[in-house]
Amino acid sequence: MANQVLLITSDASDAMSLKEVLSQAKDDAFDIEWVVRLSDGLERLRAGGIDAILVDLSLPDSQDITTFDKLYAIAPQTPIWILNTADSTMLAMEAVQRGAQGYLSYNHFSNDLVPQSLHNIIQRKAAEESLFLEKNRAEITLNSISDAVIGTDMSGNIDYMNIAAEGMTGWSREEALGHSISEVMHIVHGKTHDPVPNPVEWVLQRDEAMALTAGTILIRRDGSKAAIEDSAAPIHDVDGKIVGAVIVFHDISVSQAMITKMARLAQHDSLTNLPNRMLLDDRITQAIALAKRRGTQLALLFLDLDNFKCINDSLGHSVGDKLLQSVAQRLRACVRGTDTVSRLGGDEFVVLVAQDKHAHDAALIADKILATLAVSHSIDEHDLNVTTSIGISTYPADGQDAETLIKNADIAMYHAKDKGCNNYQFFKGALHISAQLSG
Repeated sequence: MANQVLLITSDASDAMSLKEVLSQAKDDAFDIEWVVRLSDGLERLRAGGIDAILVDLSLPDSQDITTFDKLYAIAPQTPIWILNTADSTMLAMEAVQRGAQGYLSYNHFSNDLVPQSLHNIIQRKAAEESLFLEKNRAEITLNSISDAVIGTDMSGNIDYMNIAAEGMTGWSREEALGHSISEVMHIVHGKTHDPVPNPVEWVLQRDEAMALTAGTILIRRDGSKAAIEDSAAPIHDVDGKIVGAVIVFHDISVSQAMITKMARLAQHDSLTNLPNRMLLDDRITQAIALAKRRGTQLALLFLDLDNFKCINDSLGHSVGDKLLQSVAQRLRACVRGTDTVSRLGGDEFVVLVAQDKHAHDAALIADKILATLAVSHSIDEHDLNVTTSIGISTYPADGQDAETLIKNADIAMYHAKDKGCNNYQFFKGALHISAQLSG
């Protein structure tokens, strides 16, 4: 496809010479449009589609550098080639300083190299525009993503930051430029909070990509902290030589908090915030392993509230839920820090008494629970009285695993119910036989 060239000159001889020499280009590379006045040239430019402008700065309706300025204002991205006469060399040079691509002396208008020179000018301008568009597109893209991006030179000094990096570090791009990456992106170990080397320094030394250490903490400029992750990589020139590095990272504080929250929800009862059956099983298993190594015992207390269903049915589930929360709070106050209070569901609770040297220890805790729960609970202007029946099983006498110990403590709890409620009973082998027969 031919390049559209706008020729603006009032000298017919010059116009003919240029049209003739450009017509000799291979494949009809140029389509020449000739106008005499600047006003006509400006009007044609406004219509678009012009790839290059050849202009004499001395025209019937415009003189000197003003001619170039008006053209450049209308078409700053279109290459302009000044037609230079013998007495206008200084003027042509001034136009080049203002943005013209070059000038062509009048005694070279018929030179065979003119077509190639003009073609090169058009191609160079197109390449510059393409590079500008790519750079602009990259800049917009980098500023649109949520990941922070920081680039450095070979000395580790910052030469680029996107908007996300400004927000993450607390440094503006203008302030950060020229500063070392370790100053702007101050990172510490997630657990010890000791300073750690920035991955960019490692990349610049070894010319290899590197991921951030898991749990890395970014200390922002204001002193606030954020958990971050991602990686750094080298930047190479066209010859494959490293010329800098780029690090990309993002804030994982929210996702870490969500993971922690989800893990807690998976292991805790949503109503009372007590450990659920899954976490209880794990703690019993760990307690059994510890007791086996130390030659000690442990005990499980299985609790079921007496007549809770009556309260739930008469006053509603809202009051019942608040009562369960009150019971959970009192149970936690009855045990040691090494023990575990768990809610299995409904009105059933299990207390793991770890490092229990004697059965008497479990009995003391059971007595304390019975006394504590017997005190009235004030719920929504109701004074509620609730008792509990407790069954107790011990390791290793009553079971070697969590499932067996919970099952046998449950059997003992039903024995306590049979004894009139509001008491505790230890599991005995005979109780298991009786439970099997009654089942």
